[in-house]
Amino acid sequence: MLSPGGRRALTVWAALVMVFLYAPLLLVVLNAFNASRTFAFPPSGFTLRWWSVAWNSDGMWESLANSVVVGLGATAIALVLGTMAAFAVQRYDFFGRNTISFLIVLPITLPGIVTGIALNATFTSALGVTLGLATVIIGHATFCVVIVFNNTQARLRRLGTHLEDASADLGATTWQTFRYVTFPMMRGALVAGAILAFALSFDEIVVTTFTAGPSVQTLPIWIFGNLFRPNQAPVINVVAAALTIVAIIPVWLAQRFGGDPATTRV
Repeated sequence: MLSPGGRRALTVWAALVMVFLYAPLLLVVLNAFNASRTFAFPPSGFTLRWWSVAWNSDGMWESLANSVVVGLGATAIALVLGTMAAFAVQRYDFFGRNTISFLIVLPITLPGIVTGIALNATFTSALGVTLGLATVIIGHATFCVVIVFNNTQARLRRLGTHLEDASADLGATTWQTFRYVTFPMMRGALVAGAILAFALSFDEIVVTTFTAGPSVQTLPIWIFGNLFRPNQAPVINVVAAALTIVAIIPVWLAQRFGGDPATTRV
């Protein structure tokens, strides 16, 4: 047990950590209402003008649509491949299982620029594929698979096989066992994995730079490209503030649906 002084010190330290993490984000939100065209602080005045300008920005909406399409596509691929891989590794014993598990997780540990260069060389040099939205989706799926794989494997490890064995003993087929027993208990992990994979894809910029080509812009690339343009600075503030607020939703949903499988009704 901590002493009263130790608890106070721990509380102060936790508060400092929270300030360190969230003060820059609060500054971004504050600058979204700054009457100045720069990132100057303190704000010179209060205005909602930049929100209107951002709302009418065709480039922002186009890049946002691209980001959503890429995120959904990468998440769909990750759900299929990541779930299948997790079931294979967790439910079956075969030669090289640990190696395969390591190779699946490896892409998330590599620097983004390494993954981007490798994908760019594969698409353009080896396959002769024109870079576009499809190549961005495939590029993002390489690391989104890891998120779904880890979530699904962790849930399968916690579930064990007792309920599935009991279902089989009672005469259920493999498909019935999966539909009525396994899937309901792992549904939360799949939803949480999908949400986190989409969020990771939506934010990605390094791999996107190497796989998008000159004609495709996602929202992070659009923000970076306009960041140092004086006339666009207020719009970037607004978009960044909106994303900061919206980002709360997937994190909350991931925690909400990724809870204890024991609370899932079968």
